[in-house]
Amino acid sequence: MSPADRDLLQKIVEPIVDGEGLDLEELKVGQAGRRSRVQIVVDADGGVDLDRCAEVSRLISAAFDDSDAMGETPYTLEVSSPGVSRPLTLPRHWSRATGRLVRVKRADGSEITGRVRSAADRAAELDVDGSVEEIPYADVAKARVEIEFNRVADAETG
Repeated sequence: MSPADRDLLQKIVEPIVDGEGLDLEELKVGQAGRRSRVQIVVDADGGVDLDRCAEVSRLISAAFDDSDAMGETPYTLEVSSPGVSRPLTLPRHWSRATGRLVRVKRADGSEITGRVRSAADRAAELDVDGSVEEIPYADVAKARVEIEFNRVADAETG
């Protein structure tokens, strides 16, 4: 699929996703055998559940069919949420990770792990062992949420 075709799909998808109160995080088009594979990742404050993904998928599929954007090519449409392994690359990703433990690799190579206290347009604040540390996004090479298996248990006993 050419970049122009991908742009057409994005022009169809974005208003639907926006209309559902979601953010379009990613749109990928590839091949899966003889079919085109359209992968769409959406997110929102508070996350996106399976029912919302299914509803958005239904709306996008209908829009693709109405527009003939996919032509005669059979396609598979996948709509999902980003999951915890998504890198934190935008201020809204950091904001949605408030309260979560994150590992940050800075541009200078140093690493820090802390809990996101808050996120603004240019930086996030982490609680690192009881101290607050501001992390400017411009200084971040890579950041991800750390999976915590015992977090719920800690909250219930404390």
